[in-house]
Amino acid sequence: AAARGRCPGCGSAALVEDALYAQQQLVCAACGCVLSEGLLTTTYTEEEHLREVAYSQSTGQKEQLSRCLQRGIRRVQDLCKVLQLPAVFEETAVSYFQRALQLPAFHLVSLEKKELLGGCCVFVTCRQHNWPLTMGTICSLLYAKQELFASVFLSLQKELGLSVPALSLADLVKTHLSSFRLFQPAADVPAPFLEDKEKLVARTMGIVELASDTWLVTGRHPVPVVTAAAFLAWQSLQPRARLSCPLARFCRVAGVDLPPPAHLR
Repeated sequence: AAARGRCPGCGSAALVEDALYAQQQLVCAACGCVLSEGLLTTTYTEEEHLREVAYSQSTGQKEQLSRCLQRGIRRVQDLCKVLQLPAVFEETAVSYFQRALQLPAFHLVSLEKKELLGGCCVFVTCRQHNWPLTMGTICSLLYAKQELFASVFLSLQKELGLSVPALSLADLVKTHLSSFRLFQPAADVPAPFLEDKEKLVARTMGIVELASDTWLVTGRHPVPVVTAAAFLAWQSLQPRARLSCPLARFCRVAGVDLPPPAHLR
């Protein structure tokens, strides 16, 4: 076996690093013996001991994580700008993303889940600051399936030990109804469909509160409940012109998803 830091051929300690065609080599200056070559994941210190370095201990993985981190941070920042969130929200979400990416639990996940991780960090930040943002809204921005987004969100919450308060029904009503296309005249929105936003929000809130008091909301997805309440509130504001309108057409004109049957949710 070679002595520590010495050429195994002649015993000389004159070992030098030489780059041949961009491949690092460790060469004995006395006899020209090549001790190691092409070890792209080694350092000079390790080569003194004639040992290869595992990829996970080399700069290769760090560079890969660094690129992933940079892309993720840009994605978080872009999402915050689209949602017009305050600067402090962006800083918090970026901080969560940086912490999460350092955890082994998120090193080997799929690229799709890593892309959703940034959205989860934004979602958590908004919830913690009582900013009305639904999972459905952020999933539509990311073109993500809610089931997959929810799994990443739960993993993030568990791994970072985060406390995430639930969105109140009042905030959910205001946020969900703000996406309805019923408050401004448009070519594809018939005149009978137009309604005053404040009136619709107030009446929808009353129906949702009544449903909550009678336990109709408990154990159900809240967004379909709010959509149904908004539909009933909208019909009640002008019953003669609107009672004949089915829920499917209302959702299509309002630009919101038609809630699927309960057994499919």
